[in-house]
Amino acid sequence: MSGGGDSLALLEIAAVWARQAGRRLLAITVDHGLNPDSPDWSRRCQSSARSVGADWVERRWDGVTPESGLPAAARRARHALIADAAREAGALVVLFGHTADDVAEGDWMRARGSTLGGLREWSPSPAWPEGRGLMLLRPMLEERRQALRDLLRARGRDWIEDPGNEGFGRGAARRSLNAPAVKADRDPARAEPPVPSGKNDRVTASGSPNPLLLGEGFDGVIRLGQTVLCAAGHDRPPRPDRLTALEARLAAELPFTATLAGARIEATPGRVVVMREAGEFRRRASVQLRLNPDRPAVWDGRYEITASEDGWSVVPALGLLAGLSDADRALVARSPAAARGALPVLIRDGSDRPVLAWRAARVLNLGPRRLMLALGETTQEKDLTRTVHGETPPSDLF
Repeated sequence: MSGGGDSLALLEIAAVWARQAGRRLLAITVDHGLNPDSPDWSRRCQSSARSVGADWVERRWDGVTPESGLPAAARRARHALIADAAREAGALVVLFGHTADDVAEGDWMRARGSTLGGLREWSPSPAWPEGRGLMLLRPMLEERRQALRDLLRARGRDWIEDPGNEGFGRGAARRSLNAPAVKADRDPARAEPPVPSGKNDRVTASGSPNPLLLGEGFDGVIRLGQTVLCAAGHDRPPRPDRLTALEARLAAELPFTATLAGARIEATPGRVVVMREAGEFRRRASVQLRLNPDRPAVWDGRYEITASEDGWSVVPALGLLAGLSDADRALVARSPAAARGALPVLIRDGSDRPVLAWRAARVLNLGPRRLMLALGETTQEKDLTRTVHGETPPSDLF
């Protein structure tokens, strides 16, 4: 919570729900260090949280302040810090206080060239890999900012007005829209396109732990971009022009193989498989990752691996496949040939023999999980902890 009117109203509402549901409520405040009054704001946030029976933690942004793009950098840092704090607390869902006014302001900014994403009531955390396994819930998207402040006044609550909100693109949007003229309901013509789901959804996250099987085509450049991003394991979206060109090639339904933003796309009529481009491991620095016992670690943005013993490191299987045991090679052979080199294997101290990560560690397959979140297929809190294909035990790898 920032201590502003929206976050304070959310705290008041969520506290009532938490008491009725018997749930723990944790308020997270991020100090960006951009205002000399921020320490006092944090103290006020702590007091507000305690007053409604919520726990409270603070996280600080210690990164270098960029000369340009400050709002975007601060937003990325904020999401990452919030995600880390939520994961440490064992939370699966993070509440945000965005309102109908934020929706309208975002539409206004995007119409003028902003790349700011649209707001959805239920969406994955944009921070990666910090936000893995977390969902964001925005329960006030249909509420007006003024109505929430009226609620706070009626309860005798005072909130913080951050002058930084009036700067940059967001401030211009607020001044241009003029609050009384903002519609309380969402305009379907300006809202983010809905994400299809259900039995007619052509994109699935099933298959081996590395490739993502797309079936018979898929709907829209946005969905294609999300799939490429999840297969590649990072948070740098593909260039729009290259993504559009790839979509056109897929629409032609001719067989081809292509690479984009760290992902490999293999297309045949009626079937598209998107996987990690294993050749990237030859072109960049080593991705060897040392594992600490019983501490989950994310490797290549695609797998969360937890070893129970010391002495293990994770490396890509590229160049090491021949050294696997017969049983491991039999499992690997069930994956597309181009995907095998991007699988994680473990090397023990004092040995040069690789072992499939699933044999000696607990493995969470982040790619399909992330894709299901991005495409709106994960709709319940309980779905965040379900097992997907390509996770322990090894017999379910492919």
